[in-house]
Amino acid sequence: MPFIVVIVDELADLMMVASNEVEDAITRLAQMARAAGIHMILATQRPSVDVITGIIKANVPSRVAFAVSSGTDSRTIIDSNGAEKLLGRGDMLFLPMGENKGIRVQGAFISDHEVEEVVKFVTEQQSANYEEKMMVTDEEVANDKKEESEDDLYDEARELVVEMQTASVSLLQRRFRIGYNRAARLVDELEANHVVGVSEGSKPRKVLVEKTEAPTDENGQDTSIE
Repeated sequence: MPFIVVIVDELADLMMVASNEVEDAITRLAQMARAAGIHMILATQRPSVDVITGIIKANVPSRVAFAVSSGTDSRTIIDSNGAEKLLGRGDMLFLPMGENKGIRVQGAFISDHEVEEVVKFVTEQQSANYEEKMMVTDEEVANDKKEESEDDLYDEARELVVEMQTASVSLLQRRFRIGYNRAARLVDELEANHVVGVSEGSKPRKVLVEKTEAPTDENGQDTSIE
């Protein structure tokens, strides 16, 4: 039976979204998955008590602490001070199950080439088997894009910034007489759809869509339909 390794690269992000559900899932895995050959690695750059909760710590007895900024963070991870004095660059304290004191360990440097070789080896062992119901369909992507532009003023806001070749929250506030929050959401949507560029501080945003010239007749009169 093959081993399955569950890796959470940033636990804090999951705990912010659905802490109770994540905590329950981790607890269930930690309690029952070992017999089935499932192992779990949890990682976070924010070792606070709202991320590494008491329940999670109780179910993950073996822990590793890298260099942290304070003794409080060290105690949150390994229940003792010490990690705040580490030197970085792979210097760590390892607290194995059943031990009361951390063991100082030096992690080996692994180059990008070595990482690529390991990943290549793993992927060559067998073909990927994706769970279809977890994959995002084209219809879901289209619905997401539709939901992003639910604001009735989006099309008008897009036309305005393309016409004027400048975009800012204050411009939309003045032109459409709307509040700051709604104007800011419109600008965020325009950025997400690559109509305008990223924020440059107090400067107006760069418009990424070029203004198209209105069609004219032979006398130079505008023939566009209002």
